[in-house]
Amino acid sequence: MNRALRRARDAVTLDAAEAEVLLHARGADLDRLCEAAGRVRDAGLDAAGRPGVITYSRKVFVPLTRLCRDRCHYCTFATVPGRLPAPYLTPDEVLETARAGAAAGCKEALFTLGDRPEDRWPAARDWLDAHGYDDTLSYVRAMAIRVLEETGLLPHLNPGVLTWTDLQRLKPVAPSMGMMLETTATRLFSERGGPHHGSPDKDPAVRLRVLEDAGRSNVPFTTGILVGIGETHAERIDALREIRRISRAYGGIQEVIVQNFRAKPDTAMRAAPDTGPAELAATVAVARLLLGPGARIQAPPNLVGEEYALLLRAGIDDWGGVSPVTGDHVNPERPWPLIDELAARTADAGFTLRERLTVHPEYLRRGEPWLDPRIAPHVAALADPVTGLAAEGARPAGLPWQEPETPLVAAGRTDLFAAVDTEGRATDRRADFDSVYGDWAAVARAVPPEARGAGPAGTEGRAPASAGRPRRLRPEFAAALRAAEADPAGLPAGPALTLLGAGAGAEIEALAALADALRADAVGDEVTYVVTRNINFTNVCYTGCRFCAFAQRRTDADAYTLSLEQIGERAEQAWSVGASEVCLQGGIHPDLPGSAYFDIAAEIKRRTPGLHLHAFSPMEVVNGAARMDLSVREWLQGAREAGVDSLPGTAAEILDDQVRWVLTKGKLPAAQWIEVVTTAHSLGMPTTATMMYGHVDTPRHWVDHLKLIGRLQEETGGFTEFVLLPFVHTNSPVYLAGIARSGPTVLENRAVHALARVLLHGRIGNIQTSWVKLARQSVLDVLRGGVNDLGGTLMEETISRMAGSSQGSHKSVTDLEALARDAGRPARMRTTAYGVVDAEREAVARAHDGVWRPRRAVLPLV
Repeated sequence: MNRALRRARDAVTLDAAEAEVLLHARGADLDRLCEAAGRVRDAGLDAAGRPGVITYSRKVFVPLTRLCRDRCHYCTFATVPGRLPAPYLTPDEVLETARAGAAAGCKEALFTLGDRPEDRWPAARDWLDAHGYDDTLSYVRAMAIRVLEETGLLPHLNPGVLTWTDLQRLKPVAPSMGMMLETTATRLFSERGGPHHGSPDKDPAVRLRVLEDAGRSNVPFTTGILVGIGETHAERIDALREIRRISRAYGGIQEVIVQNFRAKPDTAMRAAPDTGPAELAATVAVARLLLGPGARIQAPPNLVGEEYALLLRAGIDDWGGVSPVTGDHVNPERPWPLIDELAARTADAGFTLRERLTVHPEYLRRGEPWLDPRIAPHVAALADPVTGLAAEGARPAGLPWQEPETPLVAAGRTDLFAAVDTEGRATDRRADFDSVYGDWAAVARAVPPEARGAGPAGTEGRAPASAGRPRRLRPEFAAALRAAEADPAGLPAGPALTLLGAGAGAEIEALAALADALRADAVGDEVTYVVTRNINFTNVCYTGCRFCAFAQRRTDADAYTLSLEQIGERAEQAWSVGASEVCLQGGIHPDLPGSAYFDIAAEIKRRTPGLHLHAFSPMEVVNGAARMDLSVREWLQGAREAGVDSLPGTAAEILDDQVRWVLTKGKLPAAQWIEVVTTAHSLGMPTTATMMYGHVDTPRHWVDHLKLIGRLQEETGGFTEFVLLPFVHTNSPVYLAGIARSGPTVLENRAVHALARVLLHGRIGNIQTSWVKLARQSVLDVLRGGVNDLGGTLMEETISRMAGSSQGSHKSVTDLEALARDAGRPARMRTTAYGVVDAEREAVARAHDGVWRPRRAVLPLV
């Protein structure tokens, strides 16, 4: 104990064992512990610019439903339908409560409800169906908007376990959300008789995933632990350390609640002892020491009895939400203290009580991406612009919640598609490099061990030296090659990995020859290409993809957004030079409503009805669906009606979440990518499939990805081609941070392209290489090793060029056909679906060489 206290006093980082010892501090030891924790808290308040200030939020409770699919053994909030007048509060009841809160000066509407009651209770499902809501979260979203518009209160949403997609749906309607972690003790969930047994949403792994997804989604999130429900001291420390880990990695945990267990009558745990004040204080103090000065730590004031001073000494800096209107529906036997009394108790301990908003000042000041533009005006109306706390005397008043009236307005460097080739980018990284991607040290630790330092670094396009090339195949390589010849698509992972390890010389040539024979069998000798234009309509994005050098903040020098008119003009230009397709993708602009994608499609079809519209990645689809509160199927149906013909299967990267969460902070998980493409296929909308490789992945990931794509194709048949995308490292943030390697080697590129042909044989006929990302010689090599398609003319290409690719942003028809000729193969212009191009279209394309060039102004003769 003395050693741990000395280390706490000296601000030395505590290990788990030392923290556990400190939980036992009592008497004089507890005084010493609280003194150390108080110093850490005070340093944090000084750094935040509000020394001596303890905060609280004036709130009103909105218990939207007390039905829940879980069966927690200590809870009196959740009940059964027979004990309620209706499964849900009606909109009028919600607004009546919210208006009462606004009249009393509240600024927060705390939406509290059980987890997904419709999954357990038919009455809940029937009520939602009768009122036109797909699920409880749709009703939560709708009521949050009503509260914003009619009262001005800021919703804080506590709907329980949320998926990544759920967070996207709810972020535009609430400045903050929350869910108690409670504990990481799995046995309390898994063992019969445990307080969480029979409660699917109380699996610690599930709840930790919610905290991570909230951070990935840039949602200011409140969480905490429940002290005294049967966890051991070691398990309590583990929960705090997990909160610290996630907070450091993503920066999204705005507040940590340390809540003491209080036994309630009529529950299975009614005889369990309450957590005593000394144990609570020791836990608060240890939480402060573990989480550090920047953490906001609270203890609910209605649960601490008379121990206000003790909890303040222990290191809290926040009392949480206090309601002058509604009781604590979760702890109804414990009334809130009067706010004047709370202020007096706080002052007695030497602190000043100040009101905050539901979103803490640190996140309010950061703005984007933590605050959605749709609710930023509501927050600003109640916030002190200097402190970020609640403005003195501010009273909530309803404000419209609406999408921007003009979602696409030209802004920024709209000529970047051309200037990137002549002038380059303004800087090698965006201005918020150190914050938007999360904690780089935590990212580095998350790299799969087998991927750290995987493969040699080198410049793509440099051919291996001829000296030392093996002239014969290794026995294991020859065996793998024979297995691939016998059953290409059925090749097991082990032999596939052996083939990926092909050495220079005889082995890679043998693999390429097999792949090329399979290519000839599947699609013949023609090298195909499409006359197309890429239109990247905005690069403003806060998703935090760590591999992406394209995304910018709206205020960065290289940021731009095209207007609807400019997008339409570029489509017309493409049509005028013979294009049969345009491909549209853009960043996830925070202002962009989900319907903007439909507007873009409709504008292109209005101007160029004959163009095939290949548009919107799975990430954009999920974003659009979430912002419109539609299912993926409903959104895709709307996109198809607006004119979208097919989807690019980008945003796949590597379909393994362990790798994805290193590559990106907030992009969609693999399961959502799969949902989008398979749903599109079921609607008759074909997609491509892609793989970006050579960064923080390994050959095992490449094989697994290829096999997954093959299985999906067997199920749906909806992939038109498989596109291989070598990682371009030069300006990639994850490379600049020293985490990723510098892309795949020449040998790896040849082997991956060839293996794609092998594993996808009989499933996906078209294997495409990316001339934008490969040197010319490498393009020729893969054309001789299984590849049959060169992609498109592009006319403009910004994403790879921003990353540092040196292969240019367009190729002419002549250029692409020269590549095919130099590879010893005939070339054929194709449609998006690999059909024959209309003769008139092909003639126009050949007349302009498939490239749009701006007309130069003709100066008059004088």
